[in-house]
Amino acid sequence: MNTDISTLMGGEGWLPKLKMPIPGIALCTAITVAAFLVEQAEVALAGRAWVEALVLAILIGTAVRAVWTPPARVEIGIDFSAKYLLEIAVALLGASLSARMIAEAGPALMIGIAVIIAVSIAVSLAIATALRLPLQMAILIACGNSICGNSAIAAVAPIIGADSDDVAASIAFTAVLGIGVVVGLPVIGAALGMSQLAFGALAGLTVYAVPQVIAATSSYGSIAVQAGTLVKLVRMLMLGPVCVALSLIAPRMARPSELAETAGDADTALAKPRLSQLVPWFIVGFVVLALCRSAGLIPRMAIEPIRHIATLLTVVSMAGLGLGVDVRSIVGAGARVTTAVILSLIGLFAMSFALIAVLHIA
Repeated sequence: MNTDISTLMGGEGWLPKLKMPIPGIALCTAITVAAFLVEQAEVALAGRAWVEALVLAILIGTAVRAVWTPPARVEIGIDFSAKYLLEIAVALLGASLSARMIAEAGPALMIGIAVIIAVSIAVSLAIATALRLPLQMAILIACGNSICGNSAIAAVAPIIGADSDDVAASIAFTAVLGIGVVVGLPVIGAALGMSQLAFGALAGLTVYAVPQVIAATSSYGSIAVQAGTLVKLVRMLMLGPVCVALSLIAPRMARPSELAETAGDADTALAKPRLSQLVPWFIVGFVVLALCRSAGLIPRMAIEPIRHIATLLTVVSMAGLGLGVDVRSIVGAGARVTTAVILSLIGLFAMSFALIAVLHIA
């Protein structure tokens, strides 16, 4: 979406600031209600919810956006829901994660995730280079697919000096493919007869965003949700080292025109990542709540209500994410970009299945 969420910080006084996102939040809430109603209708007709409310919210939001472009005053609330409510929901999920589960994951899984990301970035870069895509675009695709979709693209873009067209195309593909993976992954898991733990690991290794991991794993059970969330958060933590590495080599990647423009200007430099980009606040919140849960500081009776609140906020956020996907925006991106993104994602899936097999996750 084009509306900058920082618009919320403008205006006179605190009351206008609070009122500005209300129309968009109301729209996301209405879609959330519709998603839960459809889920209940599934249960009534089929005995179970084949498509969870989390996924339905994305699909309904995307369908609405396909036929209607929200005005700016509504986009503010949609952006607020998709960003801030999403981040709050992710932080709250830390209350459902204990240190015992992290210990059970073991160092082998942690090392495996780091290796998968490194290899996936290299493979994606090789694919994009073979398709003769610009280096900046290749890096955006590689980091977006391998780490955390739009968050990785947004963090990496200023470091490598990517132009707005490259960023827009990368984010558009990530949004559309992200929804496709969320919808299709449970079908793959069921067809292969995967266990909750294995499926959660697969989702954490391949899905772009934490809430999308929850959406993909929710129909599999709580173990799948927790495993997927843990693996995904470890993937996201890799964004910090990747950004630092790119900031060190970025000057060598500048386009010739950029080198000419900055020649002799000692004060001109490519943007460095902010601390909030390397370690987002909601990851810190997630870890703090997980530590509190492990230390017994969160009452047992409060864990389930917190989990329900996180789920509700996540569904509202997914409605916002769906409303932010304009399927038509990918038309102008070109066949080479399409091919690069799809092949990179296929490569990530292949490596993820390999890691699950090597570690005997069952």
